[in-house]
Amino acid sequence: MFEQFANLPTAIKQYLIITGNYWAFTLTDGALRMLVVLHFHQLGYGALAIAMLFLFYEIFGVITNLVGGWLGAKLGLNKTMNIGLGVQIVALGMLCVPGDWLTVAYVMVAQALSGIAKDLNKMSAKSAIKYLVPQGDSGQAQLYKWVAILTGSKNALKGVGFFLGGLLLSLFGFIGALVGLIVLLSIAWVISLVFLKGDIGKAKTKPKFKELFSKSRAINLLSAARLCLFAARDVWFVVALPVYLAAQFKWDHWWVSGFMATWVIAYGLVQSQAPRITGHSQSHKQASATAYWWVVLLSMVTLVLAVLMQLNIAVHITLIVGLLIFGAVFAINSSLHSFLIVSFAKNDGVSLDVGFYYMANAVGRLLGTVLSGWVFQVYGLSACLWVSVVLLLIASVTTAFLAKR
Repeated sequence: MFEQFANLPTAIKQYLIITGNYWAFTLTDGALRMLVVLHFHQLGYGALAIAMLFLFYEIFGVITNLVGGWLGAKLGLNKTMNIGLGVQIVALGMLCVPGDWLTVAYVMVAQALSGIAKDLNKMSAKSAIKYLVPQGDSGQAQLYKWVAILTGSKNALKGVGFFLGGLLLSLFGFIGALVGLIVLLSIAWVISLVFLKGDIGKAKTKPKFKELFSKSRAINLLSAARLCLFAARDVWFVVALPVYLAAQFKWDHWWVSGFMATWVIAYGLVQSQAPRITGHSQSHKQASATAYWWVVLLSMVTLVLAVLMQLNIAVHITLIVGLLIFGAVFAINSSLHSFLIVSFAKNDGVSLDVGFYYMANAVGRLLGTVLSGWVFQVYGLSACLWVSVVLLLIASVTTAFLAKR
């Protein structure tokens, strides 16, 4: 096995190491998310209080994507990826303390570190692929395929992480689960430190700090659409849905984490197959137009789901089936976006453009997370879905401008 790995082309070996890092990180990040939600719900925290636990996670994700893109271009993407892995280990370790230490403020600080780690890792992984494929039309098809595989497999493993979080919490308790995650991530970190090349993504010219903000109209439009897209997902998925399943359907944390895990795994599998569904050969113009029609379809799916939930029609079936359809259509949207940003990004210092784009992604997650807790607690799940519809309509209009550029 090791001999076969050694004989692979350098680009393939680096891609496999980057993907392995991304997988290990995502597994622990998904498990940590479910651990925090279920553990603090079990302790009696309300939906808004749980959402606040993730506030710094999302805020520092915004900052990290913006500054991390500059650091990646300045230091190299291997360094930013390894820093992300190390910071996540620290964040997990911070939560391995006596229960009375776990105040909302303390957990928010730990989640802030986790948010920094997560977005350093993601920005590094997505940016690095740009350097591992050839340029030209054939390279675009390969780029789309590799980005789809990386993104789809990551989300499938995030679902496994949700399941793992609920399982570990049931079997070993909160601290025991965290220790297991620390061991797993430490192994990946050591492998990355030893084998990941040191020159990936380092800009030839010294990047200036003022270059953090994109001057590309296409990237600005794509970033705005991404912000609305992920806010529309998280406004009902992050806090409102798991709390609703536990409170209204009377599911225990094993069932909640298992269902969420299944959804995210299926979402990731669809995402990895996006090139087959939309076609491998996608120019910028074709991919932008394709992204427009898919976000319009997602808006219609969410609108139907919101109406059915508002009218209280077969709520169990409506929510579960609607969530599966939403996930499949959202997966294609996300995969197209991930391809477009890597494709649009300039070759020298690609992490600057990718970092700016994922900063918008993080703003969307932050907005969605806060709204998910507040809107659900005050108005309920149906209201969260209506907010999602509005955000998706804005994303549709923004993507229309991108398709016509």
